[in-house]
Amino acid sequence: MAELSDQELHNLAMNIAGKDLEDQGYEFLGVNSEFKKDPQFVALKDKKLHFVIVRAIEYPYDPGEIPFILLETIKQHALKFNARTFYAGVGLANSKDYELPVSSSEDYVVNYPGLKEI
Repeated sequence: MAELSDQELHNLAMNIAGKDLEDQGYEFLGVNSEFKKDPQFVALKDKKLHFVIVRAIEYPYDPGEIPFILLETIKQHALKFNARTFYAGVGLANSKDYELPVSSSEDYVVNYPGLKEI
């Protein structure tokens, strides 16, 4: 059982959030999949610029809880570009046992409350 690395968890979260953005009609201008390099997505919707920060949140932490200290810098950066800023926390857990890490050999459960504007 190979436990997923932080980068692999991040990529998984980005795929989930990216699919949601696509389904909502966002047009991607830039995608940054480097772990903790913000924002992950720069996108257009309704001719408005959007910055989206994605985080993989492992159980038992709440993916809906926004880490405001971290995000304040991004919000200030977004304001310079007249962009809206969103947070996408993607909760991930091992489906067999939530206490076990997410691994490449087992199914996982997703808790994704969607985009939250910050």
